[in-house]
Amino acid sequence: MNDYFNIAPQKGLQLISITDHGPKMPDAPHPWHFGNMKVIPRVMNNVAMLRGIEANIYDEDGQLDIADRMDAYLDFAIASFHEPVFTPGSAKQNTRAMIGAIRSGKCQIIGHPGNPNYPIIYDDVVKAAKDHNVLLEINNSSFNQSRVGSGPYCLKILETVVKYDWKVSFGSDAHVSYDVGNFAQCIEYANKAGLSEDAVVTARPERFLDFLEQHGKSLKAEFKDWLSEL
Repeated sequence: MNDYFNIAPQKGLQLISITDHGPKMPDAPHPWHFGNMKVIPRVMNNVAMLRGIEANIYDEDGQLDIADRMDAYLDFAIASFHEPVFTPGSAKQNTRAMIGAIRSGKCQIIGHPGNPNYPIIYDDVVKAAKDHNVLLEINNSSFNQSRVGSGPYCLKILETVVKYDWKVSFGSDAHVSYDVGNFAQCIEYANKAGLSEDAVVTARPERFLDFLEQHGKSLKAEFKDWLSEL
């Protein structure tokens, strides 16, 4: 964590999020990890930190591996498909599962929906996300080594988001500290799709905190001193 807090200011970041994998992933931390994040300072080096989770969509109904007791310790949740947890299905099956997660009320962001291993019906997913105020993540790691071939699918998601006037989040998905805040490909593809900066909710700390408040996560009082210095 110290590495991330030290490098973040060098990247011009004011706010970072820690979102380790949910319990059903083979590399996941023990569930107690998510409660123990409270020991990490909220602000270090003038960089604020949010406590999150990248939960797993684990069945066609869109159920997530977030125990009810965990919600009190989390500021937000990303819901994602991962091959060790959910076997890729048809576009119809994947879409049903993804929309189930969106409708569950347990997540605020759908993680790397441009994964080519999980085809989806773009219009249905984006419309459901907008109806339930859930963001679609454009994941910079997807353009590199994590999910090879994601580029055209991420572009289609961005174009569909523009079509329905919806919103996204950008994620660096940095599994190593020096990659935190790397959004180069996210920006490149957003520009290709004609997405405006206003549609990127994570582009500004205050904007993302306002979004989380819409989901019942009021954090501004806790970050009052930090916000006053932005």
